Amino acid sequence: MFLAINNIQKEFLDKNNQKSIVLQDINLQIEKGEFVSILGPSGCGKSTLLSIVAGLTKATSGEILVNNNRIDKPGKDRGMVFQEAALFPWLNVVDNVMFPFKKELPKKDAIEQAKKYLQMVQLSNYLDHYPHELSGGMQQRVAIARALAMNPEILLMDEPFGALDEQTRTRLHAQLEQIWMETKKTILFVTHSISESIKLSDRIIVMGTRPGTILADIHVDLPRPRDQYKEKMLTIEEEIMGYLKTEIDKVVSEEENYDTSS
Repeated sequence: MFLAINNIQKEFLDKNNQKSIVLQDINLQIEKGEFVSILGPSGCGKSTLLSIVAGLTKATSGEILVNNNRIDKPGKDRGMVFQEAALFPWLNVVDNVMFPFKKELPKKDAIEQAKKYLQMVQLSNYLDHYPHELSGGMQQRVAIARALAMNPEILLMDEPFGALDEQTRTRLHAQLEQIWMETKKTILFVTHSISESIKLSDRIIVMGTRPGTILADIHVDLPRPRDQYKEKMLTIEEEIMGYLKTEIDKVVSEEENYDTSS
């Protein structure tokens, strides 16, 4: 198994110094080259799980294995794309992309590698632009190019399109799908959007909340591109909503009870 998430549990101490279990008994096996989305309500631990796989957060117990090697810190085999583009405002586009590896390659080679991936995200005409000169969608494409240019085996994406308008998201869906088909990267993609997960993924991991657990592992066996299969996509969406309804009701009830008691 290429990526193995074994018995992951994550605990925090709350403001009252009481133990709070964020993730519990998370077990997930992912094959090389799969596109897997993690979907669930707010507070279910999606981003925390992604951060553990990235090596940015330590699990309380359990292990992450990539190619049978245990992961406990960040590594070049995993590239991360965050909710915000997190670009350096004082660097132009090409310098932002080559920043993580510019000391490892001759400058000419680093620039060529950056240009290769900027072309892949259709930003070849913006090499000398600075982040403030780009739209939000363009900034996120730079962030994707930067992650890809490091040539990771696994691309971790934490709601990368969540802050974008619907038209921009749709365009980036098509670009990401094309990049995935060209590079064959393994992608672990966190999202709140059911339709986004169905459109992009081979598998959808549906999580429940408090503590975060896996409710379902749904395989999306539809040819790409999927816009022509709207009825079948709707059926999958209804199946996912069946799992999530109880969890969403639980979150709403907890918030209402908290407001009443405070």
